[in-house]
Amino acid sequence: MDEKTTPFFHLQYSEETTADLRGRQSVRTTFKLSERSIDALSILAGQLGIKQKSLFDHLIEDTQALRMIASEFANVGQAAQRVAKTYVISRKTLENLERVSEQYNTPRDALVEYSIERILPLLVREKEKHSKRKMLVEELQEYLHQGTALLAQAENDLGRDDPVFLEILAMIRSVNTCCHELEQCVLRGNKIENF
Repeated sequence: MDEKTTPFFHLQYSEETTADLRGRQSVRTTFKLSERSIDALSILAGQLGIKQKSLFDHLIEDTQALRMIASEFANVGQAAQRVAKTYVISRKTLENLERVSEQYNTPRDALVEYSIERILPLLVREKEKHSKRKMLVEELQEYLHQGTALLAQAENDLGRDDPVFLEILAMIRSVNTCCHELEQCVLRGNKIENF
């Protein structure tokens, strides 16, 4: 292979790059958490349309917050009942969690539990948004109903070949598709209602 034909021939990876890539590697680990925390993580990830791994990594990679939780841990009561739950997280996140846990002599599970508690205000906001989405979908359904009646009137008054009828038909089809997509969005978010 000729160096002239391979422009990236001299590109080398440093140890830092390799370590960073290794840190992004996914690992499975199990925590004992309250049902409330398990549900909160699952529901919020669903509402935001992101993977639980991404949300989990975001919470646990915040070393400053973890240290604050660990330093205040003695003042916080323990959750009564916990359930074992396995998550996929990045190696870097797990290493960060274990480092803070060891440094402050705080159980990993407690750090995770209280890190998840930090997202509860987001869940409250998402629950409020969900209610508003439901109302908007109801209004859109009414709009679609009115549009369908207008389409029937245009067909009756102008005929199916009229350009105005055809434009209204195209609009109603588009609104119908949009309405269906929004209904699905609301259905996916219904889990938040019981939180």
